Amino acid sequence: MILIDKRTKKHPDAMTPDELERPSKGNKVYYDDAVKGFGLRVTSGGARSFILNYLIAGRERRYTIGKYPDHSVASAREEAKRLKRKIRDDGYDPLAKMQADREAPTMTDLAERYIEEHLPEKRPSSQRNDRATITQDILPGLGRHKKVADIDFTDIKKLHRKISERAPYKANRVVSLISKMFSLAENEWRWRSRLDGNPCKGIKRNQEVKRDRYLNPDELARLMIALDEFDDIQAANIVRVLLATGARSGEVFAMRWDQLDLNEGTWTRPGATTKQKTWHKVPLSPDVVNLLSKLFDDADDDAEFVFPGGAAAGHRGDLKGPWPKIRKAAAITNFRMHDLRHSYASFIASDGRSLPIIGALLGHTQASTTQRYAHLLDSPLRKATTRVGARIAGAGKRGAKVIPMTKGRR
Repeated sequence: MILIDKRTKKHPDAMTPDELERPSKGNKVYYDDAVKGFGLRVTSGGARSFILNYLIAGRERRYTIGKYPDHSVASAREEAKRLKRKIRDDGYDPLAKMQADREAPTMTDLAERYIEEHLPEKRPSSQRNDRATITQDILPGLGRHKKVADIDFTDIKKLHRKISERAPYKANRVVSLISKMFSLAENEWRWRSRLDGNPCKGIKRNQEVKRDRYLNPDELARLMIALDEFDDIQAANIVRVLLATGARSGEVFAMRWDQLDLNEGTWTRPGATTKQKTWHKVPLSPDVVNLLSKLFDDADDDAEFVFPGGAAAGHRGDLKGPWPKIRKAAAITNFRMHDLRHSYASFIASDGRSLPIIGALLGHTQASTTQRYAHLLDSPLRKATTRVGARIAGAGKRGAKVIPMTKGRR
């Protein structure tokens, strides 16, 4: 029998797919005489699909080329010829390839493995950020069911451009996270060929300008008044501690009583909560010690965290609601919570302290990280050199003897 399309001129043995009878049950394959192994499978329900029977390693297998009428007889026959050549010349197994593609990891698989295996190594705040980015940006943007091996440079560039329209800096963070996920997929989990490379390579990041936002004296005064009047006392106390210690918000949220020595006036932050993942012991100011001592007196005997909360971690997790209200009450604009840390550094610098001292109090392990605060030293340096200049100038006014320089004098 010869399979033909409707418009093809018939010869005695030719039939169109529509002319082939459906079986009473199950399915029946009508084979084409023109290409060995090529045929049309017809089910009792009337569904028709082109198939190819082939031998691989001595075993017969059946591969479905596609449905009729999505494929014409002519196009399906040509595909069958192409597959037979690859099977014969290259040992290609189309059914095995299809199964491998079906089982290949998707972006959802990659996200789940990243969250399960890599995320626990990061700080709690970073874990929250990564989860949110994966759920809100990466999976919807790249496709939950798209294969990891199929993601390319164009996909990443398109997503970066889309997010850049509303949040340029966030777009850079998203690409950085995707790059890390694909690096793990390629180098550790072998879910992607090294020949394909990291699809994030070559993505041009949006230009970022380091923020130099610090509280000025008037803003500081208004902030302290707003904190005194704020109804969420715990939130107000957290802001006070952030401002007076320069700690990161996640470190303060997770502050534990066993990390504090209120007699010595120190706070030892464990590596699990610090960005550098190293123990960091810092002195606390008397005002902070007094505040924490009052909180300790009011805390339950078995209290673990200084700022307990309903979160799964057992402590307060954020100030997303209170912080905008506090800023509004203090009439402070364009100011993030992390800028409290920057303000703390500016207070130290304005007191004439050196960059190493600033870095030590902030918990920096690299001098280059603290270098961003170098310009803050301009004011105390200027004051110092002005005092020296005034002292030098004043010395002459008090009657110091000036010896004129004469020609030939040495």
